[in-house]
Amino acid sequence: MKKLKTFFVRTYGCQMNELDSEVMAGILHQRGLIQTQDEDLADLLIFNTCSIRDLSERKVMGKLGQLGRSKKNPRIIGVTGCMANAKKEALFRKLPHVNFVLGTNNIHDLNSVLDEVLISEEQTLRTEDQFTQELDYSVAKREDKHKAYVSIIRGCDKYCTYCVVPYTRGPEVSRTPESIVEECAQLIDKGYQEISLLGQNVNSYGKDHPEWGCLFHDLLYRLDNLPGKKRIRFLTSHPVDITLQLMEALRDLPSLCEHVHFPLQAGSNRILKKMHRMYSKEAYFEKVELIREIVPEIALGTDIIVGFPTETEEEFAETFAAMEKVRYSNAFIYTYSPRKGTPAMRWADDIPEEVKDDRHQRLFSLHQKISSELMGEMLGQTVEVLVEKESKDGNYLRGLTRCWRHVLIKGDKNLIGTLQQVTLHSYSHQTFLGEIL
Repeated sequence: MKKLKTFFVRTYGCQMNELDSEVMAGILHQRGLIQTQDEDLADLLIFNTCSIRDLSERKVMGKLGQLGRSKKNPRIIGVTGCMANAKKEALFRKLPHVNFVLGTNNIHDLNSVLDEVLISEEQTLRTEDQFTQELDYSVAKREDKHKAYVSIIRGCDKYCTYCVVPYTRGPEVSRTPESIVEECAQLIDKGYQEISLLGQNVNSYGKDHPEWGCLFHDLLYRLDNLPGKKRIRFLTSHPVDITLQLMEALRDLPSLCEHVHFPLQAGSNRILKKMHRMYSKEAYFEKVELIREIVPEIALGTDIIVGFPTETEEEFAETFAAMEKVRYSNAFIYTYSPRKGTPAMRWADDIPEEVKDDRHQRLFSLHQKISSELMGEMLGQTVEVLVEKESKDGNYLRGLTRCWRHVLIKGDKNLIGTLQQVTLHSYSHQTFLGEIL
């Protein structure tokens, strides 16, 4: 049996994938393997993949194809993440040099899968459709020593017509509040200053276990009660499940950062219905107005898709107008790409790529203008900044505000990992320059 000594993990996609990679790295460390950042030195290569965008899949397939043509000594190659659940056995047919495919709901099987591959020397597939085995997140090998991701719910029940997540990660499964509180308490004791609660839809937390009597806002109150200075964020949210109680928690809990990712996706009611988003733009705007009334300092982020099948220029104009109306502090803007297995595949991808690109650029330019104006309004304010690391040139320290703005400051390296009060005096592009108070 081949002896594995080193491993390399490359992560594609969302923060949930980043956390899954940290857990896999921890499992492999317990196995006695050493992590390397140089894939050429690794006996085991793991590619933790994403299926949300066509570009992500093409990057992974290109990289794996390149490894298949390599003349280097044979290594164990594994594909994990959403592509594993989406493509399953098809990956073996296209990439016969891949040794194992491990789905998002089977991370706990990593050791047994490796044993099976090493002993039998045959390809191994584990891709359950539902998350049933609780992960031991305490083993996670976290690269960041100041900020940590904590998974609170996996999967999604919303079934937006463009999205593969319900098919690659399965239905929603919440973690027990006790396990989440315990993990967060341990992280705070270790000195972590910021915790980001993760889920495809964090606002659905606890709905699958009504007997717990703990919905998302209840969990936030429990975490805020933990001793020690800390900041808590959460993502991602679905507008339908953003409640009055959550808004009041954002107002009342000192630990909660004043930032909510509030994905609109489109400004046209017809397109929203076609996307199966389950809200109208009017209902969405009402919630935006309410959260800004309750939490005036709130910063909102969004996801938007342009070029969805049958989207007209007039409907894109509605999305453009929604961006002008809400004035998001940060926005992730995508052009639509069809994903195999989603309901949207039954519609022709009928918007020409040049039209998609033009709409994307116009919306992106508008967002940059709005973002710059919002940053200008913040000049002169003193804000809390988590000092994260040195800048690339080594001349500054880089940090993050509570409302998810990047800041460069002058200061000694011993400030890294601390919370500082910083006065914002200028900005360039999307980054503030500030001075420690």
